[in-house]
Amino acid sequence: MKILYIIRGLPGSGKSTYAQALSKRLGIPFYEADMWFLNRDGEYLYDRSKIGKAHEWCQSKVYEIVQDGDSVIVSNTFTTWKEIEPYVDMAAEYDFLVKIIQANGKWKNVHNVPETTIAKMQARFVDNKLLPQLDIIEYSEVY
Repeated sequence: MKILYIIRGLPGSGKSTYAQALSKRLGIPFYEADMWFLNRDGEYLYDRSKIGKAHEWCQSKVYEIVQDGDSVIVSNTFTTWKEIEPYVDMAAEYDFLVKIIQANGKWKNVHNVPETTIAKMQARFVDNKLLPQLDIIEYSEVY
């Protein structure tokens, strides 16, 4: 079965850790926009002005895998349906099942996202229970 896993959650929720573990366990790739900010030495060099490019890169990498008919994982904050929908659309186009997993852990915020930014994200974060219930989507949570 072809599956697009979407791991979502606020900074520090464990989404990247879960995506890495799932990727290793299933032997499939995972992508997240934060990867775009890693230099050749693996150093994270975030630039807020380039976040749009990072998300475009992430979406294109996932799309390449989906076009090939292979399962893949994408992990980003995905606070709203608008951010999730392009991935669901690509999955529907290629007859994939979508598993949306909401990470709810309380871990260290490794990218040092300011608390004020996290509070804004939390204010707009739509819980899985309130997202569209479509036939191709399965929802779950991890802590």
